[in-house]
Parts: sequence; structure tokens; C-alpha cells
Amino acid sequence: MGAVDKRLAELGITLPTPASPIANYVPFVVTGSLLVVSGQLCLGHDGRLVAKGQLGGGVSIEDGQKAARACVVNLLTQARAALGDLDKVKRVVRLGGFINSAPGFTDGPKVMNGASDLMVEVFGDRGRHARTTVGVSALPLDAVIEVEGQFEIG
Repeated sequence: MGAVDKRLAELGITLPTPASPIANYVPFVVTGSLLVVSGQLCLGHDGRLVAKGQLGGGVSIEDGQKAARACVVNLLTQARAALGDLDKVKRVVRLGGFINSAPGFTDGPKVMNGASDLMVEVFGDRGRHARTTVGVSALPLDAVIEVEGQFEIG
């Protein structure tokens, strides 16, 4: 068991089976020293959404943060599928978050902190990353959030 897997175990996180793409794309691409993971929805281990609907329209920031953490678990699941070992991640380079937002909802960055905080909990300083947070009017399956990631690998 590698250091990242040990850290996940300490946090009580088990990685699920990687989800298959629901459209015409691949779950990840490795090119040079970069791993790009396609956007992951907030699916739990049971395959159901952790939260659905719009932030600012009935979904709390706290529930959005829990959903963001679920997205990161799914990002890490895809990263492990790509690399075989999460210890090959040298740095989390960037996260992109898409927040299902009601008109006027401006606290998307607070929701996205759920994803960012978990990356730092898992990888320490290697988990600090650049980030984009965008409010959108709808997401697949009415998910609350979708998060994509880029990782330096070696």
C-alpha cells in the first residue's frame, strides 16, 4: 500500500470502481508528464448522486461541499485507474469545478472548497492547485457539481 492509499485509509476513504463515461469521451488522458481526468460527477459508492439540484435553489453550501468531496473521490479513482498507483502523482496542478447554480448564486467558490480541501488533505502541499469555479444552469443527471482535474505525474 502506497503513501497516498494509506492517507486515504486514515481519512476513511475507499475508492469505488471507476465510472464508465456516459458519452463519447475517455475518462482520462495521459500525455507526457500530465494526467488529465475528465469531469466527475458527485456519485457515491452506490452509484447515486450525493446531491442533486441547484445551489441557491434548495441545496445548501454544506451539501454542495460534500458533493464536491465525492467528485474528488471519483477523480482519484480515475487517476488510480490511469496510473495504477496514486504515489505517481507529483502535484495536483488544477481543478475545474462546475456548480449547478440558481440565478444569482455567487458562493460557488465556497462549494468548490470541498474539493480543494480534500486534495490538500490527501496530498498535503502537493495537493495545492490552481482552480476555476464556474456557475452553470444545469449538469448531467441534475448533479450539484462536476469536477475535472489535472495532475503532474512521474
